[in-house]
Amino acid sequence: MKKLLIICGATGVGKTKLGIYLAKKFNGEIISSDSRQVYKYMDIGTGKEWDETGEVKIHGYDLVEPSYDYSVFEFFKFAKKTIEDIWSRNKLPIAVGGTGFYIKSITGGIETLDVPKNVQLRKELENYSTDQLFEKLAVLDGGRAAKLNFSDKKNKRRLIRAIEIAIWNLENSKNRKIIKKKSKLLANEVDFLRIGLAENIDILKNRLETKIEDRINKGFIEEIESLLRKGISWKNQSMRAIGYKEAEDFLKKGLTYEEFLRNWLSSEMKYIKRQITWFKKDRQIKWFNVGDLNLHQRIEKIVRKWYDM
Repeated sequence: MKKLLIICGATGVGKTKLGIYLAKKFNGEIISSDSRQVYKYMDIGTGKEWDETGEVKIHGYDLVEPSYDYSVFEFFKFAKKTIEDIWSRNKLPIAVGGTGFYIKSITGGIETLDVPKNVQLRKELENYSTDQLFEKLAVLDGGRAAKLNFSDKKNKRRLIRAIEIAIWNLENSKNRKIIKKKSKLLANEVDFLRIGLAENIDILKNRLETKIEDRINKGFIEEIESLLRKGISWKNQSMRAIGYKEAEDFLKKGLTYEEFLRNWLSSEMKYIKRQITWFKKDRQIKWFNVGDLNLHQRIEKIVRKWYDM
């Protein structure tokens, strides 16, 4: 059976470093599964990492222009094609990332994955408040609206997508069973090993604080100014990524440097808590604390046992 290694966990726990280490040990290639890293010219703020030796190929960086609204379905199509190519060369594909929907699209399928974007509807809903969007969703699909957590209810992009799905379902209910079958994706064809990395939340916070300052020192603000000169708008999906959206207030609304750093760190920590909640639901993930002694070597042994079966 074909093998696919998954490395997941919260932002800043060292997923890519582990992925590169294991790729060298098992003749593998990495598929970045991070929704922020698909955009070109956004290297510093999204924390893209490369193998300094050049031995390990990383797929999934710089897929689209920052002006493009990229979807999880587009990621899945890219990932599936890339994984099959890696298999064809007798190498091990290693999906590495913290975007839960991206990982799930590969490992278990998402029933709504292939519901297409409705550009006209999105334009119509863009000026709605989150409360108005939630009310509209509740009318269209009360069950789905009731399942949303507080964060989702205040997330305009997710609410618009939920409305888009609800309308599409109403218009295509007869074809839904067929689409559900198609959306099972790779789950029944592949032997997955899911590795999760975890860290003490206070240690992670301190590490992220250092990383944020490091990204600014490496030219993060200059990166944003370059994007704006290219015609990228603050309204683009790419610029709503954490770090970039906080920079808008810093550059346009007169936030102090300290306030900017504090807001960025706060957004990262809220996102990390959502990531942890998401991945903890998957009972097939084998968890490791990044502070453990000889962590990479311990995980290597587990991967080798699985890979040689």
